[in-house]
Amino acid sequence: MNHIRPLSAVRLCHRPHLPRHPHPYARELSRATVRFVTNPARIPRISFTALVLAAVAALLSALIGPAAAQAAPGESRPVYSYDHAIRESVWVDTGLDGDGDGRTDRVAADIVRPSEPARQDRRIPVIMDASPYYSCCGRGNESQKKTYDDRGRPAGFPLFYDNYFVPRGYATVLVDLAGTNRSDGCVDVGGRSDIRSARAVVDWLGGRARAYTARTGGRPVTAGWSNGSTGMIGKSWDATIANGVAATGVRGLKTIVPIAGISSWYDYYFAQGAPLYDSGPDSLAAMVESSGAQRHCDAVQRKLVKGAPRSGDWTGLWTERDYVRAAGKVRASVFMVHGMQDLNVRTRHAGQWWDALARHGVARKIWLSQTGHVDPFDYRRAEWVTTLHHWFDHYLMGYDNGIERAPKADVERAPGSWSTDPRWPAPGTSTTVLRPRGGSVPGVGVLGTAKAPQGATETFTDDPKRSEADWAARAGQPTPDKAGFSTGALRAPLRLSGSGTVTVTATPSTSTAHLSAVLVDLGPATIRNYTAAGEGITTLDARTCWGAGTPADTGCFKETAADTEKVASTVFSRGWADLGTYADAHKGRPLTPGKPYTITLHLAASDHVVPAGHRLALLVGGTDAGLIDPPASRPTLTLDLSRTSAALPLTGGAPAFVRATAGVPRPPVGGPLLDGLAPPHGLSRMPAAR
Repeated sequence: MNHIRPLSAVRLCHRPHLPRHPHPYARELSRATVRFVTNPARIPRISFTALVLAAVAALLSALIGPAAAQAAPGESRPVYSYDHAIRESVWVDTGLDGDGDGRTDRVAADIVRPSEPARQDRRIPVIMDASPYYSCCGRGNESQKKTYDDRGRPAGFPLFYDNYFVPRGYATVLVDLAGTNRSDGCVDVGGRSDIRSARAVVDWLGGRARAYTARTGGRPVTAGWSNGSTGMIGKSWDATIANGVAATGVRGLKTIVPIAGISSWYDYYFAQGAPLYDSGPDSLAAMVESSGAQRHCDAVQRKLVKGAPRSGDWTGLWTERDYVRAAGKVRASVFMVHGMQDLNVRTRHAGQWWDALARHGVARKIWLSQTGHVDPFDYRRAEWVTTLHHWFDHYLMGYDNGIERAPKADVERAPGSWSTDPRWPAPGTSTTVLRPRGGSVPGVGVLGTAKAPQGATETFTDDPKRSEADWAARAGQPTPDKAGFSTGALRAPLRLSGSGTVTVTATPSTSTAHLSAVLVDLGPATIRNYTAAGEGITTLDARTCWGAGTPADTGCFKETAADTEKVASTVFSRGWADLGTYADAHKGRPLTPGKPYTITLHLAASDHVVPAGHRLALLVGGTDAGLIDPPASRPTLTLDLSRTSAALPLTGGAPAFVRATAGVPRPPVGGPLLDGLAPPHGLSRMPAAR
């Protein structure tokens, strides 16, 4: 963990290099919230001016009241003292006995809340992040963990939520999931215990659950300071818990902000039967469990092993952890954020969750970046803080700031360059069927609307050492490990927005086979280097501060910059499957060599514009090295091109494709393209990276 030097409660403030803001709050943000720190050690620990300003703020709060102080600007303002905030811990009873010790489990909830509203008998809303990572792995780009003072009270919270929002009249609550850090119980990786850990706290905040001042014994404590309105936020596993709690329909949960969250745990470990990792949820539980849980949770571990067979078959364990099927219960609004090149929590999670919420009319908003598994605080910081501020103000404090009427989608088009759409997928998008045909050279064909003649085939042999990056670099070159099909150079840009599918009819030479299908933009571009360690960002040494701070929790974080790479091709959507799931997506079966099978692969959601002059390509191969595990054998697969197609979400539909490809000559056959990105760097085996 990188060390953050203590700062005084007041830091120097100025406005260099602040990005232009579309919101009226930008002026206040630049003046009073963003603090650029080059040498924190030189900042004085006591400032007379700071004391005067704090006294004035307190006097205004007491004389005119927070409601009046906040009403004028139409948004919450930093009128409360962070220095004098109430810091406390409670243990909430979940009603479960996961560790089998004869007592119901209590989960720790650490709280920072402004003291002034309580003295005025005013109740406030809560921003909550429930996580298994507060002691084992940390949160954020600097792997921050919770810290406590010598009396056991919360002293340092990871991330900026407390620093920024507590002075604005919110409480921040960080919950240790059952079996982690200071909580009882066992980790069950997205199951009943995980979800109940967080839901119980939402219920307690709404007056519907019990809590105590200690892990055992203690006196009962109520959340009389809470108005019962809670917003959940978090990245990765934390985001997943927010999705799962929302899917219970719990009262009082007004909004969730899932960043790179899982929507169905089966899809984290398998892609239509093809294993994405060489381990299961039992290994993940072991990584985050407290020492106490490791001693008492063998029974839960055995259930995780038994319920998640490496065959990839669907079991009751996966049904319990499939939040998509319960999307109809969601009462909360959803502000979803995902990296379109996230190879940890793949964007299929975002796409299927978004579509399910849309079917049930859930209020929602989405940001899609070109990064991998990265928090928006680390790639669009100022805009993120402002937008999140307005989102919480509207859904938790009731401000009519118009955010629910703003464009629903922000999409990163190039590093740091964003576009907006009134809804997502983009207006005018419709499913368009494209078909592969053979070309003049085996293995290098054409992608268009015409169907291949009966009997046309392409053949490749699975090579577990080859990845999508290898295939893309040689898209126009015959190679034994893939079949490729592309348009000619486009005459007009072509946008793909949403989720697509690829239906393949393949004849295997062995009894097991895995398939991969990827969409590639063939043409030069500068993109975020999402396969590097930073997954599209570089962390710098300089810090900026967001909100108030104390020596134990400065609210200052390292700046970041885009990590970019010039490439000749970009893979922008991908899907995988075990061919053995051809008849039932939930159960695999042995294949008969020499027999054709038809299967539909689901491509990850994306939003990508293939520019004029570039080519759109569909590549089909076997094992996508580094992303899916290989089958037991090394099959040769023969594709029946007349029964193979791609149903893609094209903005403008088939007419747009015809316009973009009209009169375009067939793609040339040539050597390898310039190198694309390298294979993923140390792909995480847990939904936790930063």
